[in-house]
Amino acid sequence: MDYRRLGASGLKVPALSFGAGTFGGSGPLFGAWGNSDASEARRLIDICLEAGVNLFDTADVYSNGASEEVLGEAIKGRRDAVLISTKTSLPMGDGPADYGSSRARLIRSVDDALRRLGTDYIDLLQLHAFDAGTPIEEVLSTLDQLVRSGKLRYAGVSNFSGWQVMKSLAEADKHGYPRYVAHQVYYSLVGRDYEWELMPLGLDQGVGALVWSPLGWGRLTGKIRRGQPLPKKSRLHDTASFGPPVEDEHLYQVMDALDAVAQETGKTVPQIAINWLLQRPTVSSVIIGARNEEQLRQNLGAVGWTLTPEQIRTLDAASEVTAPYPYFPYRRQEGFARLNPPAV
Repeated sequence: MDYRRLGASGLKVPALSFGAGTFGGSGPLFGAWGNSDASEARRLIDICLEAGVNLFDTADVYSNGASEEVLGEAIKGRRDAVLISTKTSLPMGDGPADYGSSRARLIRSVDDALRRLGTDYIDLLQLHAFDAGTPIEEVLSTLDQLVRSGKLRYAGVSNFSGWQVMKSLAEADKHGYPRYVAHQVYYSLVGRDYEWELMPLGLDQGVGALVWSPLGWGRLTGKIRRGQPLPKKSRLHDTASFGPPVEDEHLYQVMDALDAVAQETGKTVPQIAINWLLQRPTVSSVIIGARNEEQLRQNLGAVGWTLTPEQIRTLDAASEVTAPYPYFPYRRQEGFARLNPPAV
């Protein structure tokens, strides 16, 4: 397993990490992902650790805390062998103190997560969404307090826009608070919006990407093809509305390219899609998920080899879409690109 620095921090993370959204799954979204109990989770974690995957990502909203609880049970006795990443800020109830990133909410959320995980520290806490109702200085000063108390090692964000990340980093620099070192983002061959603003920001500011849904919300499993109905067992029947949209023709175009590269390499479509991500700038780790051992071992096969430059160009061309303003001139006009060349 390849290990990479998480952004500009000193923390080394594996190129592949494991998403624990399938642990304790319940409800229309997380129940469709999977529902591994502690015994099943322990086996999946065993396989991960054997392969060098030691970063496990979860969130308080995953099955209303059950994912953290199952993960905590599954790592008992080997806390020092793993890195735990969790997230907070999204609603955990209907009360006014049940959502957001206020000082009171963050302190309580971290304490609740520590209890569910059965640990006394979290390696990486990420704000799951930007809280426009709480001053950024309040958020950062609270994270600083939590780091100084030993409850957190590092802080990051997820699903932020560029200006939200940049304003937060400026405030952190101004007051000497911990900088965000990670941004957990959606990025895939059928969703390359990350490249337009957040990737250049990550390069400039030392913010590493932790990629969620690298298979385009389950669309790049190799089971969806042009002219064929959606497989009966696909979780997209129940969860498509929760995830990022993809135009059918764009998906089929990407799938054609993936199939061509699969024939050349002998690798599976998911392995190719993940390997492509691992070649992109700022990507510190790609978060893989699995409902069972077979899926996990297949995803682990995405590392240990590299796509050729020609294969990468084939996938790039098939997956490229026109960037929105003000980004498209820098990709389509030489004069603009000379002043500010795209990150990829």
